[in-house]
Amino acid sequence: MRPQALPALGLALPLLLLPLPPPAPSTAPPAPRFDATWESLDARPLPAWFDRAKFGIFIHWGVFSVPSFGSEWFWWYWQEKKIPTYVEFMKNNYPPNFKYEDFGPLFTAKFFNVSHWTDIFQASGAKYIVLTSKHHEGFTLWGSKYSWNWNAVDEGPKRDLVKELEVAIRNGTDLRFGLYHSLFEWFHPLFLEDKSKSFQQQQFPVSKTLPELYELVNKYQPEILWSDGDGHAPDYYWNSTDFLAWLYNESPVRDTVVTNDRWGYGTICKHGGYYTCSDRYNPGHLLPHKWENCMTIDKFSWGYRRDAGINDYLTIEELVKQLVETVSCGGNLLMNIGPTHDGTISAIFEERLRQMGTWLKVNGEAIYETHPWRSQSDDVTPNVWYTSKRKQKLVYAIFLEWPTSRRLLLSQPIATLGVTKIKLLGHGQPLNWTSLKPNGLLVELPHLTFHQMPCKWGWALELTNVI
Repeated sequence: MRPQALPALGLALPLLLLPLPPPAPSTAPPAPRFDATWESLDARPLPAWFDRAKFGIFIHWGVFSVPSFGSEWFWWYWQEKKIPTYVEFMKNNYPPNFKYEDFGPLFTAKFFNVSHWTDIFQASGAKYIVLTSKHHEGFTLWGSKYSWNWNAVDEGPKRDLVKELEVAIRNGTDLRFGLYHSLFEWFHPLFLEDKSKSFQQQQFPVSKTLPELYELVNKYQPEILWSDGDGHAPDYYWNSTDFLAWLYNESPVRDTVVTNDRWGYGTICKHGGYYTCSDRYNPGHLLPHKWENCMTIDKFSWGYRRDAGINDYLTIEELVKQLVETVSCGGNLLMNIGPTHDGTISAIFEERLRQMGTWLKVNGEAIYETHPWRSQSDDVTPNVWYTSKRKQKLVYAIFLEWPTSRRLLLSQPIATLGVTKIKLLGHGQPLNWTSLKPNGLLVELPHLTFHQMPCKWGWALELTNVI
């Protein structure tokens, strides 16, 4: 920096060059770098926001939403497996020469109202969403340079659906934005050729999968990258460790991005960020590694089904139970919906999401930013699950059935007279309780009518100063 000119005094003054002060030493440690090995990548700490979030929404949307019959695996079951119900469905509803590619123009997203979607998601109490940017059919919901003429910009909607949702989520909600991406594609000729040679060549990942992944991350900066669909090919075929090293070291989301465990045959429940282990994974006990229960409101399909009956959908009571069990055992719940081909979220999905949000408005304190307690569930009273906040010395007992006696037996907590306090979330008044020997306590619940209940479908007690 040069000093400002002095006021003119009629004298010529020499120009002074003052030395710059030395830069302050950096107090921040350099960001760790990760090598392209599972040993190094698996040592990366999971960004803390993910464990705090607890609840997310999965969105399965694609060309499979057009036939909307049976499953999002419709193309595979119809053309490869030739399952009779799928073959008959096509025979009875479409012309003889109709191909799966002909569904592309019918995937219109005509009534896709992104503001309505984000309103539902915000109301649900979810903290992140994961959209299927590309499923195993290969159709991308953005105008990928590597999926020419089989994407939502060139075909069908003629819109960048990924961008529209990304902008709306980030500008209009407090949710994190995530993307699902399938490594393989059922019928892509390059993948089939690689497969025929026992994956000893890598035409498909080099020309298709990896360029797409780099494109997705650089363009949309997802904070969750949910990989799937290894096609029984090992991780070295997909070059997964090199990609993840770039993602963690160089990418624009390197500090916040979270990944799962589906990066090649044999990696699931073994390598990656958090574990999914299988679809609808809910072990019912504490795991030593962070995990996620990805599950569906529709019991039988991830994509929208026109042939679904009312009993095919989980009730809100069943969904709350899934959430409580999952969080008590250290997991996150990723609850799936399937929009229609024209971009609407059916009433039953919207109702379930809004119901979950209603429940979380009262009981979210017992879910968000909690940790597993020393006991995950009660040994004596069924359908009681525990969470905790260690720093605040709080334990939460979430019970899914209101006892007719209004007395709830908790066998696990050890209380202290004059120190322990108990209240019902949404009610607020201190509750009376009796200590049991050698441990446990009996809580007297308030006398409430159905309409006075703070919520439906499950309740939570806040226990202060118990061990």
